[in-house]
Amino acid sequence: MDARASAHPRRRGMAAAASGAGRCRLSKMGTGRRPPPARVRVAVRLRPFVDGTAGANDPPCVRGLDSCSLEVANWRNYQETLKYQFDAFYGDRSSQQDVYAGSVQPILRHLLEGQNASVLAYGPTGAGKTHTMLGSPEQPGVIPRALMDLLHLTREEGAEGRPWALSVTMSYLEIYQEKVLDLLEPASGDLVIREDCRGNILIPGLTQKPISSFADFERHFLPASRNRTVGATRLNQRSSRSHAVLLVKVDQRERLAPFRQREGKLYLIDLAGSEDNRRTGNRGLRLKESGAINTSLFVLGKVVDALNQGLPRVPYRDSKLTRLLQDSLGGSAHSILIANIAPERRYYLDTVSALNFAARSKEVINRPFTNESLQLHVLAPVKPSQKEPLGPSEAKRARSPEEEELESPEPTAATASGSPKLSPLQELRSMDPAMLERLLRLDRLLGSQGSQGTPLLNTPKRERMMLMKTVEEKDLEIERLKMKQKELEAKVLAQEATDPKKENCSPTALRLLPRRTVTAANPLKKAVVMPLQLIQEQAASPSTEIHILKKRGRKRKLESLDAPKPEEKAEDCWELQINPGLLAQGRQKILDLLNEGSAQDLRSLQRIGQKKAQLIVGWRELHGPFSQVEDLERVEGISGKQMESFLKANILGLAAGQRCGPC
Repeated sequence: MDARASAHPRRRGMAAAASGAGRCRLSKMGTGRRPPPARVRVAVRLRPFVDGTAGANDPPCVRGLDSCSLEVANWRNYQETLKYQFDAFYGDRSSQQDVYAGSVQPILRHLLEGQNASVLAYGPTGAGKTHTMLGSPEQPGVIPRALMDLLHLTREEGAEGRPWALSVTMSYLEIYQEKVLDLLEPASGDLVIREDCRGNILIPGLTQKPISSFADFERHFLPASRNRTVGATRLNQRSSRSHAVLLVKVDQRERLAPFRQREGKLYLIDLAGSEDNRRTGNRGLRLKESGAINTSLFVLGKVVDALNQGLPRVPYRDSKLTRLLQDSLGGSAHSILIANIAPERRYYLDTVSALNFAARSKEVINRPFTNESLQLHVLAPVKPSQKEPLGPSEAKRARSPEEEELESPEPTAATASGSPKLSPLQELRSMDPAMLERLLRLDRLLGSQGSQGTPLLNTPKRERMMLMKTVEEKDLEIERLKMKQKELEAKVLAQEATDPKKENCSPTALRLLPRRTVTAANPLKKAVVMPLQLIQEQAASPSTEIHILKKRGRKRKLESLDAPKPEEKAEDCWELQINPGLLAQGRQKILDLLNEGSAQDLRSLQRIGQKKAQLIVGWRELHGPFSQVEDLERVEGISGKQMESFLKANILGLAAGQRCGPC
């Protein structure tokens, strides 16, 4: 049974390539050509038996066939085997140097080219992932060997006299129960994972330590490694309870023009192993950690399957681990997956699961590219002119050749090729040097063929020309308005000289208009309009006082800049005057209705609906009758503002013997 066999391998590869290219196109800097694909390389390492010998009760279930293939014996039928083929297979007698030199060391050169690379250690718990990545002082693993060689390469390439200046920084983090923790600064708390406008994954707030030698790396890495979360289980006394990620960034800056910049990232990832809680005996916190680990690894498998099947959505965001590995799987990195397996027969299911995941991972297509940009160097300042400012067209004709050379965005390239000076209106700083050279050749070709007019690259854009024309017209209009203002001022001065009595015509005699102080108006008072018959009856009775709206004057202040005191102006307003006896009579009627009326009677009041009437009846049954009308505020659901509007709406109508309908 061959694990490489698949129903549609070509379609899977093309779909995964298209998916990876779509994500990388945003961050691609340089030429417009599509970056070449790079398949995820997979290596399998078989650890030796823990006790050093294969016992009779636990024979090995994995056997290597050659340097790239192996077979797994079926635990139910030893005669049946499963055959797998990968990019490399390292048996139980392979050393740390064999694994590093065969799979990891070749990808370090890509970092000096401005490309990303990643190394992942995958496998079940107790299979030797941490030993492969870290190793021991006697047998160092992938991480110390890679850092030692990378620092050596950067010292050689960044030496004096070389075209590039290099610097190296490191960051170390862990993903523990879906929390991103900085191991260099443990007190920083949970960090977030972001994506910039070019599609690059980054972690704001992550500590970066510059390193120039291996001693600097050990000074930062060894204390941070002790901050990683580990725990004891039945299968491993120091089991990793989190995914550890070491990020090494190589920054390059060109010393000479065109002053390019490159950035390469190396991810060294030690994944936590998948666990079977029946065999590990996890309880409590260990069980919760195991659940988080298995969940993130399950999402990792879903991501690989989605990339292989070419699905429109890849679930990177379903887990912090897959979100961080977005560049490594289907992204823009040269990826190496080291699958660690155990030879014991009791690990048969874990071994087959790890090998199946490794077989699916090698079908994933990445598209690495060079992260390169141009550094905007500072141009020489232009000397300001002492004369009157000229328009854009006059300034262009009056510009000297030296000034044109200073304002050119690419003086070196233009001088070397002998082409005409480029216009500063054309944005060429972010253009690739190869594309710029092709445009210069085309410009020279058109000039040699006798093309009339200005060269191709010196022609400004139509929109920019229209904008410049609009600015010139606005400047001319401003000048005309200034001249007209001067004429008017001269005319006014001449009139003053001929007729000195007209002082109000002088510009100096003009006064500002008086400003009016705006004060907040008093709230309008409401009045209840009673029937004419009732008013006549009240007028006939000697003891009844008629209540009307009286007109009253209200003064209004006007403040002037010239007057020392504010002027007062009377305005008409209306004020409601109510007899206190009538007011007390209305309040008593409302109080009687609140204590004796039913819910239907209460609904006859203004501002009282079905819900508030039921609340009043319930409160009355629970607390007894109301002692005063203001006790209505104690009912739940009736606020002070509602109480005030209730009194204004009902007290006059009830005092006059009128009953209003429900609101």
